[in-house]
Amino acid sequence: MARTKSKTDAQVLDDGLALAMRSGLPAITFAALAQRCGLSPATLVQRFSTKDELKRRILLHAWDRLDEATAELDTTVPRTPEGAIELLIELSAQYEDREAYPHGLLLLREDVLDPHLRRRGVAWEAGLVAALGSRLGTGEEGGAVLAAYWQGVICWWAFHDDEPLVEHLARKLGILLDLVRAGSLGGCTSSAAT
Repeated sequence: MARTKSKTDAQVLDDGLALAMRSGLPAITFAALAQRCGLSPATLVQRFSTKDELKRRILLHAWDRLDEATAELDTTVPRTPEGAIELLIELSAQYEDREAYPHGLLLLREDVLDPHLRRRGVAWEAGLVAALGSRLGTGEEGGAVLAAYWQGVICWWAFHDDEPLVEHLARKLGILLDLVRAGSLGGCTSSAAT
């Protein structure tokens, strides 16, 4: 008799992603994931075949979640420069745990090494840049600058322990927006911000 699924694949992959973010991708084994999600290792092998396929599915699931979150924010966040900052702060919730952040960077390493995952990253970047640029009134150029600055701010934040991420991002991104509005970045101005 076939077992009924007590957890969907998406729920299992959520558990796998949480495990990878907490302990790193090498910690992903059928036994470790079974302990976390409550299914047997054999059930997980039936669903995902190999450990490498399980890891790949976790990484694809992470991209799916990021795509969904970005699309939802793009429809709900105001189309203003302040909305661009709000969108980025909302997307940054996944980085709030400073202890998990380095494991996220190792997941990014896997994305860069795998051609399919790398294409997912390029597609997500295009959507994010367009969403930011439409809020800044600069088109893709301004969106790309803001996206790159945002990622840099998060990376530098990880070295400090004096400010929570949300406050740090709001302050740093606000400073950049003020500089753009003042025309202090060598002619990089926003028609929506002036």
